[in-house]
Amino acid sequence: MILQPEPLVFDRDGLDWPNREASAFVETRGLRWHVQRLGKGPQLFMIHGTGASTHSWDALAPLLAKRFDVLAPDLPGHGFTRSKRSPDLSLPGMARAAGALLKALDFAPKVVVGHSAGAAILARLCLDGVIAPALFVSLNGAFLPFEGAARYLFPSIAKLLFLNPLAPRVFAWAADRRTVENLLRGTGSRIDRRGVDFYARLFGNPAHVAGAIGMMANWDLSRLSRDLPKLKPRTVFVVGEDDKAVPPGDAAGFARETPGASVETIRHAGHLAHEEKPEEVFTLICAEAARLGVIPADPPTGAKPAAEKPARRPRKAAGGAPDPH
Repeated sequence: MILQPEPLVFDRDGLDWPNREASAFVETRGLRWHVQRLGKGPQLFMIHGTGASTHSWDALAPLLAKRFDVLAPDLPGHGFTRSKRSPDLSLPGMARAAGALLKALDFAPKVVVGHSAGAAILARLCLDGVIAPALFVSLNGAFLPFEGAARYLFPSIAKLLFLNPLAPRVFAWAADRRTVENLLRGTGSRIDRRGVDFYARLFGNPAHVAGAIGMMANWDLSRLSRDLPKLKPRTVFVVGEDDKAVPPGDAAGFARETPGASVETIRHAGHLAHEEKPEEVFTLICAEAARLGVIPADPPTGAKPAAEKPARRPRKAAGGAPDPH
């Protein structure tokens, strides 16, 4: 008998977790979600990509919290979110679970931000009418199936690994810091030592690895890629020009087919552009939200506040009494 891998424990593995003070746990539909909520303002919902967690928003979430009420969960099977039964790790299943979380928290986001597969989940939620944000920001969104034979080969390999209970343990055992650093560089990104350490902690945990492999094994983007032009929110496809995981050129095709959409490029950044250049991504999101009237526009740099007009002296009526008009 092979025991289920031990999950990450927040009071042990999350003692130094990014934005820990904003963490909470929410029960819904057999899931115990780890969520982080911070800031005030219009509601903004963020979803990380496959194999990541809330730590991916380490620097970006506090910046956004200056202008928004930010909610970010760990996806099922990832980080500190745990399931009481085998979770549905397919795209529709993930979207339903995220929708249930939003309903439980009475959270109706005006802005949604998703990275890689997280962007696909948010797109599904928008297309299904579960959420109706004014702005959808895709960060290196993964919306297309693999090309050619890889379309069938990669998910099949992931499925075989998912069905083998030893696979996550073997992967986690082999995931030392150098291996993880090389894996991240393979996406075209160079993140700091702190970021690498958190990914190494995640990839070193068999339960987290099982969640990531299960997500890849159950992922089918064929319907989503056909539906994408039906997106109603203002959509911005943000790409890192050095992304080696999702071809940056794909975004131009999405933007041409999606009414009102546009592409923004983050120079000298890879698949984890939001971790490499959080300030640039923050500025971009705020500019788009202000353009749509979701948040007030910032005054131009260097602009002086309008001078107050001096109070008008009351005119005197005949006899020296102040004129009430």
